[in-house]
Amino acid sequence: MLPLEYFIYLQIILFLFITPGTPRIVIISYSMNYGVKKCIWVALGDISANIIQATLVIFVIGSFFSEHPIFLILLKWIGIFYLIYLAYDLYKSRPKNINSKEIIQKSFFSFYKDGFLVAGTSPKAWMFFPFIFPQFINFNENYIVQFLILLTTYVILDFVSLMVYAILANNLIAWIKTNPKVINTISACVLIIIAIIIVFTQQF
Repeated sequence: MLPLEYFIYLQIILFLFITPGTPRIVIISYSMNYGVKKCIWVALGDISANIIQATLVIFVIGSFFSEHPIFLILLKWIGIFYLIYLAYDLYKSRPKNINSKEIIQKSFFSFYKDGFLVAGTSPKAWMFFPFIFPQFINFNENYIVQFLILLTTYVILDFVSLMVYAILANNLIAWIKTNPKVINTISACVLIIIAIIIVFTQQF
């Protein structure tokens, strides 16, 4: 892996993280409903799924998904139904009042699980790790070190970008407190739109 290849890799993942995909939409809504601190668990769930995905692709399944696209299709539909469930959950939830001391009850594990499942069933992630991630690893050299460098870079930047989204979203609370259902409704609609787009565009 040459420095130039690493620079190209950085450009690709930064573009992925800047683009407001499904994990970002979820964490924006969760930040406004539950606060930034709770979103740390969502982000940890997200990067945990990514670590497992990358490890499976490089060390276990290799070209398995290329040879058996039925499993990508299965993940696609699991992700679609989970997005619809999250859309409903967000729409029904009540944003926290910025002047309130009330703590909305939702366990840390529940936040972690949502982040893990959103990332773990994301067709975008399952396209990236099998088909793009290995392209930056030279398997004729010490590929374990290359794997650790690339994965560490990915995980750190992913976590930071998710928390930046959470912080920015939390700062918007004061702007929408007169109509608190707006962001939930918009986020729910965006999640449903993403699910519909996945149905018609993600072909394996």
